[in-house]
Amino acid sequence: MKAMVLRGPRELGLAEVNRPTLGHNQVLVRLTHAGVCGTDLHIFDGSIPVRHPLIMGHEMIGEVAESGGDAFRSGQRVIVDPAIYCGMCINCRAGQTNLCPNGSLVGRDSNGGFADYLVAPRSHIFPLPDTIDSNVAPLIQVVTTCLHAHRQVRIFPGQAVVVVGLGVVGQVHVQLAKAWGAHPVIGITRSAWKRNLAEEMGADVTLPSGPEAIRGVMEATGGAGADIVIESTGVVQAMADGIMMARLGGTLLLFGIASAKSATLPFYQLYYKELKIVNSRAAKGEDFPDSIDLVARGVLKLKPLVTHLLALLDLKKAIEVLETDEDHRMKIILEHAG
Repeated sequence: MKAMVLRGPRELGLAEVNRPTLGHNQVLVRLTHAGVCGTDLHIFDGSIPVRHPLIMGHEMIGEVAESGGDAFRSGQRVIVDPAIYCGMCINCRAGQTNLCPNGSLVGRDSNGGFADYLVAPRSHIFPLPDTIDSNVAPLIQVVTTCLHAHRQVRIFPGQAVVVVGLGVVGQVHVQLAKAWGAHPVIGITRSAWKRNLAEEMGADVTLPSGPEAIRGVMEATGGAGADIVIESTGVVQAMADGIMMARLGGTLLLFGIASAKSATLPFYQLYYKELKIVNSRAAKGEDFPDSIDLVARGVLKLKPLVTHLLALLDLKKAIEVLETDEDHRMKIILEHAG
């Protein structure tokens, strides 16, 4: 089969490789579409160390080519959960499969979705309804991570929610908060284009990031601050701002992946407000059916978040677009050749 193979940092190209063979309780999927994300960029440039050669890609959909049983029919559209777990460790037995110490990620620790075919466990394959467009369906994997995070904080109707950072995940967080009945939902980013998009996605208020954002959140919440602040940038200053935006007894959801080893934060405010700090990592299998349902029913709108549709052969170009962080770029979806 054909695949885009990474042979070393920034050494990416088309290659002929062996098609994976079907194993016990596995499904062979003919891949049709895949999403490109920041993790792929960091694997590509060497920031995330991996074994080479590697086929990247962990946001993928396709059609069942062979299932080795009657659980799925040939040609059925499906999405693949890329988070593999052992099922035997203390975390898996506690239902924390996303924290499995023996786990792995397809496209990072094993060959992934930037290829013609992929083999995955039956437990990690989920049917897609015909109502969901294939050009947006890979984004559902991103939605699962956001939904998993929201399960940790449980947003109730009438709660004030701030979303700091309005990239792809920030736009999903805005929509989920609105779906739970939060009000006001406040989006914060330096990009005017992203603020306008967030308003289209349902944000009640949007503010440019910076010192004025804290004042704006206070004004929008009657001086109390937000019940829940969702930090989705991973930037230390954004975390500090989030602490200041939260109300007394509020919750700070750290969704962005921060890599700083030291930081200056308003720790006294953290203490004084008795904030609850929640972290979330990846998603669980249970998040896939619910995410698929939210998209199928139109509760979440993904089409406006897809700004680039490229061919699989243009993977390197897609990664270059990610590196530029251009203003009018959201999700990049790759179409595989038929």
